[in-house]
Amino acid sequence: MLAGLLASATTFFATIGPIEAAVLFATLTPKMDRAARQAIALKATLIAGGILLTFVLLGQPMLRQLGVSIAALQTAGGIILLLIALDMVFAKPGSAFKLTPSEGAEAQGKDEIAVFPLATPLLAGPGAMSSAILLAANARGDLVQVGMVVIALAGVMVVTFLLLSASHQLNRIIGVTAQRVLMRVFGILLAGIAVQAVFTGVTSAIRAIGPGF
Repeated sequence: MLAGLLASATTFFATIGPIEAAVLFATLTPKMDRAARQAIALKATLIAGGILLTFVLLGQPMLRQLGVSIAALQTAGGIILLLIALDMVFAKPGSAFKLTPSEGAEAQGKDEIAVFPLATPLLAGPGAMSSAILLAANARGDLVQVGMVVIALAGVMVVTFLLLSASHQLNRIIGVTAQRVLMRVFGILLAGIAVQAVFTGVTSAIRAIGPGF
């Protein structure tokens, strides 16, 4: 149970990216006072958390309607997470903030940044959504395991809110180098989780096909 909780928390932390989000948030709110930044941070984390919780709880029924098997989801989700992990490990230019140049330009011109780009696509992006569905699928209907995924998501969103609220101080304290180191560490952990998901998905698919494969 504890292992599942830790794996879920690590996956969400890596794909949601609270540290990268805090860095971008600081660049988007240079002249705002602390109270205004906290209000935006709270709204963004609540919206992003709601989106991801929806994917945790309703992602599997939606996939069943589409005829997508758990094995296929595990394999596809693992591949997506592995690509994100490789971006994190090698720190490719432009990948850290998960925003395209055009999205970044649009964000700079918006008065309301809680919904875009913070809540989505920065916090609740494709990687985090895929992770939510994949982690719920791995629970295989076990309510306790699903509960662990929800608790892990809630914990990461609380950490995200705290980091966003303290984004300006965080930038001054840890600096760019430390941010990149942390991103690479979580990238390596996420890569291991992603490869394991691929292994599990392929193994499940082979077992479902049977001895005649």
